[in-house]
Amino acid sequence: MKLRLLAALAGFYCAGFSASAFAASAPAAPKTNVLFLIADDLNCELGAYGATHMKTPAIDALAARGVRFDRAYCQFPLCSPSRASMLTGRRPNATGVLTNPGQGNPYATHFRNTIPDTVTLPQLFKQGGWHSARVGKLYHYGVPNDIGTSSLDDYASWDRVVNPRGRDRELHDKIFSLRAGQFGGTLSWLRDDEGADAEHTDGIGAAEAIELLEKFKRESRPFFLAVGFYRPHTPYVAPKKYFDLYPREKIELPALSADDRARTIKPAYQSANPPHDGATDDQKRDAIQAYRASISFMDAQVGRVIAALDRLGLADNTVVVFTSDHGYHLGDHGLWMKQSLFERSARVPLIIAHPGAKAKGAAAGGVVELVDLYPTLAAAAGLKAPAYVDGTDLRPMLDNPKAEVKPAAFTQVRRGANLEGYSVRTTRWRYTEFGVAGAAGRLLYDEDADPAEANNLAADARHAATVAELSALLAAQRARK
Repeated sequence: MKLRLLAALAGFYCAGFSASAFAASAPAAPKTNVLFLIADDLNCELGAYGATHMKTPAIDALAARGVRFDRAYCQFPLCSPSRASMLTGRRPNATGVLTNPGQGNPYATHFRNTIPDTVTLPQLFKQGGWHSARVGKLYHYGVPNDIGTSSLDDYASWDRVVNPRGRDRELHDKIFSLRAGQFGGTLSWLRDDEGADAEHTDGIGAAEAIELLEKFKRESRPFFLAVGFYRPHTPYVAPKKYFDLYPREKIELPALSADDRARTIKPAYQSANPPHDGATDDQKRDAIQAYRASISFMDAQVGRVIAALDRLGLADNTVVVFTSDHGYHLGDHGLWMKQSLFERSARVPLIIAHPGAKAKGAAAGGVVELVDLYPTLAAAAGLKAPAYVDGTDLRPMLDNPKAEVKPAAFTQVRRGANLEGYSVRTTRWRYTEFGVAGAAGRLLYDEDADPAEANNLAADARHAATVAELSALLAAQRARK
């Protein structure tokens, strides 16, 4: 295997018009809009990604009109660090956001405290004359919770913010949780809610997004509209009809490898939550059913928003993005939820439908990262991303899905205050180190031959050259800020 680091990629930013009398008198081309759709805690268990048991018609239809990225990765598999990285175009070590706000630490680190002068992706559009609006959760800030509906948002990013709150936020007394009274950070669900889609937070968010699209159409305003859906994040709550799509008796629990059962190496499995280990098989099936139901409910709201975009005649001038902040475990590796450096935690769904791109309904196999969305969307709209942005323009892959724009994707985690883990993903390999140069453990998986990551090849002498090369990539990445 021969890899090479790319120091830079040629820019694809649109040049300004020449100053001729004829050009000055010609009507300006309409600005390209962006509809940015992001789910919360969503892995790639979608019909478009080959999960034939899943009912996700809206997301599948979006993939059919755009490019599906099969190897897309977050930079930190936790909500706040991932979202701060994605929306600033900077890696977590640059943003300084390495944790979520939480009890006893409600504000955590805000990227404005570490990189105060950064221009975020929506802020770039706002400064360029687009109307920048947020509905729901984009940054971790703005979650309707006990901290406040928007006290942690980045107001410089938005002209308008909407914080939907539906019946699912008021049903906590009916929600089952493996940790009584706690609905985030542990498995929790409600499977018998008779409420309508329109009464739930994401249903309200979809309606608010549609109302904004109608407003933008009436006023002929270019827009960057970001819609953050709360599902399938815990607690897994959705109208009952979506649970009926996934009979529990048909749900199979994943098999575990010897390393999974022994949890070797230890730091790789430190995202395990003790209540999860005590769940019965029936409870595990209940959780998986509820997670899938929440996905299908969220998918229906995505469909409503895209249908409105089409109805209003805006699709021909709008780039649509669908993604998630990180992946999610459902019992694979004996883990649940996020914050690991295994494939299912680091990998995210990513679909980009660009009306001017050549590829439609195609799958791109090259590795990409969420930090790449910033330069891609900026360039698509004729805006110039700041020089400090860490991502790479993905537009070549929108015209030619066989193109590759970077050799590797990087994801990191933190274990306590002192131990860091870094992982690099190429088209074939995932290599992970905990501690400097892997002092606390190494993992190497051949993702082509072993997609379940059952066989750790890091100590196999036959792969020593691969380990050395990938370790050098990680060392170079850790050294960057």
